[in-house]
Amino acid sequence: MNLRQMQVDQAGTIVSVKAVGELGRRIRDMGLIPGKEIKVQGRAPLKDPVSLRIMGFTLTLRNNEADHIEVEVQ
Repeated sequence: MNLRQMQVDQAGTIVSVKAVGELGRRIRDMGLIPGKEIKVQGRAPLKDPVSLRIMGFTLTLRNNEADHIEVEVQ
């Protein structure tokens, strides 16, 4: 499933990042790489952006960025 489809308080492991070019580099630079565990902490009232917990810090992503991240749910 992609990251956008995850529910609040759901955890998973990143399987792949399908974004290419500048967006792909930016996502990877934020630490969103295959093998990392993430947890969805919350969503804004209109469901965009999504707040994630990864490697001990909180990160927010827009849904169009989250669409490029494939996750295996735990």
